[in-house]
Amino acid sequence: MLTWVVYDVAATSMRTKIAKACKEAGLYRVQKSVFLGTLERNQVEELAVRCEELMNREKDSLYIFPMCDEDFKKVKLLGQAFDKALVTDEILAKFF
Repeated sequence: MLTWVVYDVAATSMRTKIAKACKEAGLYRVQKSVFLGTLERNQVEELAVRCEELMNREKDSLYIFPMCDEDFKKVKLLGQAFDKALVTDEILAKFF
């Protein structure tokens, strides 16, 4: 299923580790603290457990949004929706 991961993590070292976990799970970075990709349900759970171990629950937040293809097609992108320095045309073509 298509999955968004969005986070706000205070410590740079933890942010780096969470970004690495997202990349290792097969997600693509679309903005500095936003990842998007296709994951199986068990992969979503594994990523959630891994990220929870890395973050400070008192200071940080992380959201994992599974989304069906039908709902994803309804997403509205306004302005500079993706950071062009982080996202390649190949990745944009995959999802849009």
